Amino acid sequence: MKIPQDYPARVYAGWLGKIIGIRLGAPIEGWSYEMIKKAFGELDGYPVSYKNFAADDDSNGPLFFIRALEDCEDMKKLEAQDVANALLNYAPFEHGFFWWGGYGVSTEHTAYLNLRNGIPAPRSGSIEQNGSTMAEQIGGQIFIDPWGLVAPGNPELAAELAEKAASVTHGGNGVYGGVFIACCVSLAFVEKDVRTVMEKALKYIPADCEYTRVVRAVMDFYDGNPDDWRACFEFLHDNFGYDKYPGNCHIIPNAGVIALALLYGKGSYSDTINICNMCGWDTDCNVGNAGCIMGVLTGIEGIDYEKYAAPINDFLASSSVVGSLNITDLPFGASYFARLGYKLAGEEPPREWREIFEGRIDSCHFEYPTSTHAIRGRSPSRFHIRNTDEKAHSGSRSLKITVFNGRPGAEHFFYKQTYYTPKDFDDSRYDPFFSPLCYPGQTVHMSVLLEEPGEGVEVFAQPYVKLGISGEILRGEKVSGAGWKELSFTVPAGLSDRVDETGVILSCTAKGFSMEPLTAYLDDLYYDGEPDYRIDFDRETMAVWHNLHQDVHQFARLKGHAFLEDGYLSLSCSDFGEMYTGRHDWTDYSFEGTLKPVTGEDSFINVRVQGAMRSYAAGFSGGKLVLDKNYYGYKTRCAKDFDLEPGKEYRVEVTVCGDNIQVAVDGQVLIEHRDTESPLLTGSVGVSVRGGSRCLYKSFAIRGII
Repeated sequence: MKIPQDYPARVYAGWLGKIIGIRLGAPIEGWSYEMIKKAFGELDGYPVSYKNFAADDDSNGPLFFIRALEDCEDMKKLEAQDVANALLNYAPFEHGFFWWGGYGVSTEHTAYLNLRNGIPAPRSGSIEQNGSTMAEQIGGQIFIDPWGLVAPGNPELAAELAEKAASVTHGGNGVYGGVFIACCVSLAFVEKDVRTVMEKALKYIPADCEYTRVVRAVMDFYDGNPDDWRACFEFLHDNFGYDKYPGNCHIIPNAGVIALALLYGKGSYSDTINICNMCGWDTDCNVGNAGCIMGVLTGIEGIDYEKYAAPINDFLASSSVVGSLNITDLPFGASYFARLGYKLAGEEPPREWREIFEGRIDSCHFEYPTSTHAIRGRSPSRFHIRNTDEKAHSGSRSLKITVFNGRPGAEHFFYKQTYYTPKDFDDSRYDPFFSPLCYPGQTVHMSVLLEEPGEGVEVFAQPYVKLGISGEILRGEKVSGAGWKELSFTVPAGLSDRVDETGVILSCTAKGFSMEPLTAYLDDLYYDGEPDYRIDFDRETMAVWHNLHQDVHQFARLKGHAFLEDGYLSLSCSDFGEMYTGRHDWTDYSFEGTLKPVTGEDSFINVRVQGAMRSYAAGFSGGKLVLDKNYYGYKTRCAKDFDLEPGKEYRVEVTVCGDNIQVAVDGQVLIEHRDTESPLLTGSVGVSVRGGSRCLYKSFAIRGII
């Protein structure tokens, strides 16, 4: 089947629909219907508000497991183990990402440890390995939506992909639920009503399984009582409630809630998600699945923007080990899924999307209706930000910024936040940590169109960046005048500071005071160029979320004990410890670290880090200077005798250019290696220790190679 013409926009609506659902249900996750009714009466919208919504397992899994399609050798031949590899590569070790309740308690934790210890997928999640109680919990369907998003109108493909993905962590009805939800998402691209979507999706799971039985039971009840969802929930509670199924969060009761909400919502996105939330149980999971299906079915026009989308502002926090992928906006996720969908279908994206998907997938392009790319504002005046098709520098849409009563001389900041700290959040759900999106040495680009508010008034636009440690604002050239202006500002190279904001300052001057609003259009905000910056740990601080969640700013931690001490970063471990910073898409660069090994024999810096299972490590091990490659397990590629003196500082520099790797110590090149076997060509940087070692790191320097 040919991909629908409106496919990208519908993917965005589905992904937005899911994130809305997660945020809607998260505050009351695990509550009963009675508790919700007593606390809120009738829920019609978000139960609570957030500064920003922190990471959630229901969005972590979907965003990172789907990367298996690009990480594997051939996406057309995806296997369960490819998805297992994605789980191992992107999830931190027993913290963040999802619920680490213990082996034999949490299904995902159990499967993760199975995989870590050599039990392959799909056995890792199977009933045969873990028993039916563990295998049939809810996770098989809560992480599954993108496997339907990448297979629009192709439920056969969605079912095939979802079965492999869900089987990594689940079995039996846990897998059937994943297949059903993915098929519903896929079918929502081409069907007009939700009942047809559900009926057709049921054809892809066994007719005699318990999952089919609960969905059919809800359908039958609906047919006899189409106007009373509470009566249906009472029926569901009495016949398929939590007391009927073992484990912490069984899939069957929650499957019944999703089916109920889809039917009684009667085609309304808002009614569907609010009914789903009112039912209780695993609310964020259920409403997220229902929200994705209905988002695709109704399209973006079916979602009340002011009520549901505006509070999210397109922002999504995650908690993978790739810190630069933990700060994303919803258009990035939608474009990533859509790009995979076109590749799977063997089709070229439409011309207007091709450049975005291939060349600037993480830029702020505003081509999805209502999208804001998480642009924020800071102003002494009231202001309004909205997506518009009135003007555009490229494509057909831009962001319209209106400042009311913009007094002459006042400055109004509109920006993309490129780094987040604990103060930006109300909580620490699933322990997020971040690496900046933009770095010293890089150039910030944007296009701005100014409208003159009245005679005698001149309006100005000026690009800027805000540094995170010093708080300093660095400004580019101020411009004015009619027509689109392409602005740029290069962040000074060599800074030992991070970039927290990139954006534009709007201001005006006038002979008199104007009551007319100040209006500007923003388009095509992005960064390019090579990083050139330092991290000096005597300037860094800990990111303190709460007593049990403290990490070093700019770093995502896989495992190990990390803290700051006397101007050093300390990393130690019982078996292994690793942490990473920088962008996931860096290519050629040099990375220099000043190391002071303290205990043990294994201390390293890492380059081309693509996650926990793919990187190069250079450093000291067993009396040698070594270059190791981690490709789902470390193996030494080069080694040279080295007389290491404990307690002495060493300056280790690794230069990667194409498939060539060079390692120098204190300015002397000691290892040169060309990796001709599946070389890692992109990735961030990091540090690692093994075998119970502890190492102190004084400073880092990263310089891109043009």
